Amino acid sequence: MAIVNNLCVFINVSFLLVFLSFSASAERQKTVEFNVKPGGVVHTFTEAVKEYECSFTYASQGGTNEQWLMSVGLSDDDKLFSCSVWRPQGKSYLFFTQFKAELKGTKIKFANAYSQTAGAGHSDVPLKPEEFTIGESTVTHTDGKFSAQLSKLTAIGQTRHDEL
Repeated sequence: MAIVNNLCVFINVSFLLVFLSFSASAERQKTVEFNVKPGGVVHTFTEAVKEYECSFTYASQGGTNEQWLMSVGLSDDDKLFSCSVWRPQGKSYLFFTQFKAELKGTKIKFANAYSQTAGAGHSDVPLKPEEFTIGESTVTHTDGKFSAQLSKLTAIGQTRHDEL
């Protein structure tokens, strides 16, 4: 158990360090609010920084629209692109029938999905590893294993930026 806890701390600290290496300038980082809409219809929300793009595609049921945020950022050296999608209130009350995040122009190096985000004395609650699949440029639900709870998704991709 200590190994798992140490690994979680390492991953969270690593993510924080990578996130902090991203410039706060408007052309390198932005956070945008969007509505997650129920009704079972597939929706996609997309944001970009320079030529790098993050798309969040989903379908959900139950409740009413929820306000979510998407943050995208590019590191100062143009080698890492990050995308985070989350519900700021912590837990979504919608039931997701599917989700997929796609990072264009990058190869994913780290990703995780959560059923609940930190807040009000609670920690992030990650999905079980079998509930989602990390591909070269996508993070997606796993059919038949995903529990329909999603409140946060993070992905960091290495860009295909070449030095001259």
